[in-house]
Amino acid sequence: MCHSFGNFWLIGRNVVLDEFGSPKVVNDGVTIARAIELADPMENAGAALIREVASKTNDSAGDGTTTASVLAREIIKLGLLSVTSGANPVSIKKGIDKTVQSLVEELEKKSRPVKGSGDIKAIAAISAGNDDFIGTMIAEAINKVGPDGVLSIESSSSFETTVEVEEGMEIDRGYISPQFVTNSEKSVVEFENARVLVTDQKISSIKEILPLLEQTTQLRAPLLIIAEDVSGEALATLVVNKLRGILNVAAIKAPGFGERRKALLQDIAIVTGAEFQAKDLGQLIEQTTVEQLGIARKVTISGSSTTIIADVATKDEIQARIAQLKRELSQTDSTYDSEKLAERIAKLSGGVAVIKVGAATETELEDRKLRIEDAKNATFAAIEEGIVPGGGAAYVHLSTFVPAIKEKLDDPEERLGADIIQKALVAPASLIAHNAGVEGEVIVEKIKDSEWEFGYNAMTDKHENLVEAGVIDPAKVTRCALQNAASVAGMVLTTQAIVVEKPSKKAPAPAGMPQGMM
Repeated sequence: MCHSFGNFWLIGRNVVLDEFGSPKVVNDGVTIARAIELADPMENAGAALIREVASKTNDSAGDGTTTASVLAREIIKLGLLSVTSGANPVSIKKGIDKTVQSLVEELEKKSRPVKGSGDIKAIAAISAGNDDFIGTMIAEAINKVGPDGVLSIESSSSFETTVEVEEGMEIDRGYISPQFVTNSEKSVVEFENARVLVTDQKISSIKEILPLLEQTTQLRAPLLIIAEDVSGEALATLVVNKLRGILNVAAIKAPGFGERRKALLQDIAIVTGAEFQAKDLGQLIEQTTVEQLGIARKVTISGSSTTIIADVATKDEIQARIAQLKRELSQTDSTYDSEKLAERIAKLSGGVAVIKVGAATETELEDRKLRIEDAKNATFAAIEEGIVPGGGAAYVHLSTFVPAIKEKLDDPEERLGADIIQKALVAPASLIAHNAGVEGEVIVEKIKDSEWEFGYNAMTDKHENLVEAGVIDPAKVTRCALQNAASVAGMVLTTQAIVVEKPSKKAPAPAGMPQGMM
């Protein structure tokens, strides 16, 4: 699988996935990994572990899935050679873990913060397969909403791809149950023109929300429930009816705690145009009507966050709320209150940058949306933890720190683990060089002898300062790819046996009728 990834890594080639309906053309590592199923159950179990590396890296950093797969393959290959030679796999795993931890600390010291839209454009373009148009689009979107802003991606009704800033906000709470997911490929809930219930009450009985569910079902509108908690009979009934296709519903817990929770819920109510169903005002949920619900033009819920894009009708109310919060901010003397008010103002005023993706065909549209999603994730990862030289150069430079780490390990078999990591770290750069038609070992040695920001630029076939050339990777992606690859490789090395389902014997095909018989 790593070979199939490697062939497309350098110049952004596509892969066609034969799926139900029309084929899907993609350039996304994790999507390719998830599509690979092998006929042999033993081999498929091994492939599933590599899929796990890709998925875990995608979940934690949003990019770097190909790199993580290449690293995992190399660590497993080198580790199995040592185990076959009689080394203790547990000691090797300890050596791998200790070395990776020390390298992560070194990476944190070496990474530098993102500087301006130039860095953002470079990060986004590389992540999207060297697509400068997408890089420019992401940089424009970040410029409009700021580095702490929210980016949303949706399909455009035209062929053009544009960026628009709309009213809305992001909540740091995800879905209560994964059974609410509507897009299983991305593990997210996606609603359009949804009704929104905003309350600070706990919902445990289905009787409390049954009248509301009946009304929203008649409207054929999805329902988002934002409450202190949804549990017990209520949650079970919602999930069962969602799975049966009777209800289109999702629930999230209210953000914040205490008085701050109430204030945030009031902000959400303003954004959606909902009436806040407050417990202390005696507003019972069973008495709530559809008219008291808010409306969101679009809702996207992941396992950890919720993005709400407001309906156009609530724009004036949002601006009035921002003005009110600014007055409160100017009058408060408390540092804590000032910080929280400023945070709420930023959430409300920043809005959501909506990238409306256009394309000539559905296949091209899906490919472009995946590329933009990768670029978005890589950009926010870079803003969060900084950047490092790309093209595998950061890993090659990190490999030069391994001898010093190795000296601190007393167990000779743990040192074998350090050696494995040192050799595996050069694999990504070597593979890129190989794909560019040059000798990987020569390139790796040249990178080792140069300064931190220098490496091989496969696009120009030059050894240069990669940071200045715009060939950069997010430090978070580099870190997560290495950690996840080492984690799964460690599990493989310490695995003694594999249990799979016994293949059933195929029934013999029925014999055909003799010729000439009717």
